[in-house]
Amino acid sequence: MATSSSPAQSATDARGGLLAGLLAYSLWGFLPLLFKMLDGVGAALIVAERTVWSLLLVGIILLLGRRFGEVRKALRNPAVLRGMALSCVLLAVNWLIYVWAVETGQVLEASFGYFINPLVNIAIGMVILGERQNFWQTVAIAIACIAIIIQSIGIGRVPYVALSLAISFGFYGYFRKTAKVQSTAGLFVETLILTPLALAYIGYGILTSGLGPHADPTKLFLLMMTGPATAVPLLLFAFAVQRLRLTTIGMLQYIAPSMQFVMAITLFGEHLNATRLVSFGLIWLSLLVFSLDSFRQHTQKPVEPA
Repeated sequence: MATSSSPAQSATDARGGLLAGLLAYSLWGFLPLLFKMLDGVGAALIVAERTVWSLLLVGIILLLGRRFGEVRKALRNPAVLRGMALSCVLLAVNWLIYVWAVETGQVLEASFGYFINPLVNIAIGMVILGERQNFWQTVAIAIACIAIIIQSIGIGRVPYVALSLAISFGFYGYFRKTAKVQSTAGLFVETLILTPLALAYIGYGILTSGLGPHADPTKLFLLMMTGPATAVPLLLFAFAVQRLRLTTIGMLQYIAPSMQFVMAITLFGEHLNATRLVSFGLIWLSLLVFSLDSFRQHTQKPVEPA
């Protein structure tokens, strides 16, 4: 018989989820460095390699933990399988757009996309999950919306890369939060669904164009490293998203794009004009308002029932 979690257990779960989320987003912050070292390989091939090597790594984890029963259970559940199919498509789209953005020198816009991802998380939380925001949280959201408009002015077009990344990952988070499957088994099923297509793409490339980057030991090693660089933060993220509100996940989302923002203007030499700087400034102001309100709620003592 199902029992509800005790307050102590809920607090422990929340702390574990918070730590996992912090680690996940910090690791994601370093991803542009790996993809820059794979410059010239091609976004589609990198995503295909990420899929295969992630499947192998997660499969080993499940095998060592004797947890393949979780996978079989998920595969036998049509509802879970549908959710995993949707999440894996969103994940593949997000990967493709992000790797392409890094390769084409659009790390700044990619970082902006992950800055606005909390808006998508909040919108999904409000519309689908019934989460409600207070006055200051609403103010923070409004400031972020203004930042998106200013960013569009700064780059002279709709920031489609940023919006695509935010929307695809926001809905990925929703499907992973609502899926009735453990994080490791869920990631294995996601990558398992994508792997036949990934292997077909890799095989076709080798047959038509030769070994390419696979003939270079350094490139091959870096491609293999896309597995742990992908799987580890995703496992941490899936663990966190099942234990935290989507709005909390949204706030943690600022860690990775902040790191990528600094990399873009210091290591990759991307140009940051005054208008775009204002948009980033407003995003940071939005984060400050949201964070202060969250801190206030956390420190506020609950009122005893009469």
